[in-house]
Amino acid sequence: MTSLHTVSPLSRRTWLVGSALLGLALALPAAAHDFKHGRVRIDHPYATPTGAGMANGAVYFRAIENTGAEPDRLLSASTPIAQSVELHRMQVDDGVMRMRPIEAIDLPAKTTVSLRHGQPLHLMLMGLQRPLVLGEHFALTLRFERAGEREVMVWVQQPRAGSAAHAH
Repeated sequence: MTSLHTVSPLSRRTWLVGSALLGLALALPAAAHDFKHGRVRIDHPYATPTGAGMANGAVYFRAIENTGAEPDRLLSASTPIAQSVELHRMQVDDGVMRMRPIEAIDLPAKTTVSLRHGQPLHLMLMGLQRPLVLGEHFALTLRFERAGEREVMVWVQQPRAGSAAHAH
């Protein structure tokens, strides 16, 4: 059995560099899901996979945070993979769940707004050009009232276990 002390310094250095590079590679995908634009931070944009023939899909965010002293609003979004993107709010009317387009998503000053799967706010991709496939990603441009436009990458993934599902 060989102890660490009997391994050559070159082998030990190679192992340490390799370990550091592996750690960096594993950390990069997490960092890639967080976008900052002025005083607005967009945390982990993701979409859920769609089946063949489905015309619409949904985009969620872990959160959108307004770190500024002034309120802002998400006014619209666009992507090349859909004819249009609508801002939506899920609400229950007389016991029936409905998705309603809304004009904007308010981002009060120094507040975090959650747009997670199963919660009321989300973005609808209308007229998809192709199905959303697990593991793929696509560009989405967000337009804010004060912060202006910011392109983010949206990863197609399954929602975390235990999140409330809703159909689109």
